[in-house]
Amino acid sequence: MNVCVIGGGLTGLSAAYRLGDGTAIDLYEKAPVLGGCCASYGTGDVQIEQFYHHCFSGDAMLLALLEELGLEQRLAWRTGTTGSYAGGTVHPLSTPLDILRYPPLGLVDIARIALVTLRSRRLDREALDQVPARDFLLETVGASAYRSFFEPLLKSKFGDRRGDVSAAWLVSRIAIRSDRGSAGERLGYIEGGFHHLIDALARRCADNGCRIMTGKPAETLQRTATGWEVNGTPYDAVIATVGPSALAALGEDRLSRIPYQGAACMTLALDRDVLGGTYWINMAEEAPYGAVIGHTNFIPRDRYGEDIVYLASYFQDSLHPDAGERMLADFCRRFSVGRDEIRWHRLAVEPEAGPVYTTGYRRTIPAYRNDGLYLAGMFSLPNYPERSMEGSIAAGTAVAACVREDLAA
Repeated sequence: MNVCVIGGGLTGLSAAYRLGDGTAIDLYEKAPVLGGCCASYGTGDVQIEQFYHHCFSGDAMLLALLEELGLEQRLAWRTGTTGSYAGGTVHPLSTPLDILRYPPLGLVDIARIALVTLRSRRLDREALDQVPARDFLLETVGASAYRSFFEPLLKSKFGDRRGDVSAAWLVSRIAIRSDRGSAGERLGYIEGGFHHLIDALARRCADNGCRIMTGKPAETLQRTATGWEVNGTPYDAVIATVGPSALAALGEDRLSRIPYQGAACMTLALDRDVLGGTYWINMAEEAPYGAVIGHTNFIPRDRYGEDIVYLASYFQDSLHPDAGERMLADFCRRFSVGRDEIRWHRLAVEPEAGPVYTTGYRRTIPAYRNDGLYLAGMFSLPNYPERSMEGSIAAGTAVAACVREDLAA
């Protein structure tokens, strides 16, 4: 078998790994490094993800893969504290008492939110795929809780498309983020960074004979009488793990119905903690980013020798040319940071960071098999109704099984 994998993110690497020994595989990745949205800055053991990452206790396939790759000892479970920036202040929201003290919410609001949270794992997400999140929230938690608590979150995540997002995405998001103890949320992180996962997958793929080509995009994709050609090289099968516009540039519009959005994530380093020890702060006020993530309030600072902060934002269509400067200026103003205190900063931009889970999205999810072309990625069923590393590994595993079955027939 001679297989081409387009895209060296978590789905592409998982697919190449699962195809395993005995399959001739070429993997094309346009970026200079592997990982996609799991790629990292830095070299050696001191690296930091370009986009913030953590995992959850329910990520069964990810946890099994870490064990398979000998990385289970690196996985540490930590408590992630949360807060909300409103009225010029960071309000802690990690404990039940914190929530009771949150000024924008009344007792009735809190009770209704608690009830939805408890029900979130039992709700029929397929039925909620047709229901706008806004309508669901107005009915279940009321207008006050929607405006003060949920609408800012939806706006920061989906912008002007927040009214199109389905309740299926919302309840999935609530359920996955509800593994909480008395002090905060239980989250996992690979000691040293998730680059260890990407590197281990790449090594296993290479050991199995996979030819990994970074900095080399797939520029042409053509169907032939016997299979496919990518960049003029013949293959029995092609697995495409890229987003809609990247696939369309290759002459395939099979993902054109799936709405995507981009992400811009600023990583910066400081000499001090300016977030009051909080890991994750959602912006309840208008800002050029939707969340501030204090990485070194989650992972010990001494690993990096400095405080690491992420400013996370999403965008539709195109990113404002001054987005990075706007993010920095706003952050410095709100959190009383001098420009000379910022040791370094870098902006990662991914134009196709993931789908917008609009109402009716489930009907647009493509099958893995598409007339000889195999598709898997953030748009696949395991990443519905919320994308994750777990979903990307599951999609890569599933599409590899399809390819092996078809080529063995």
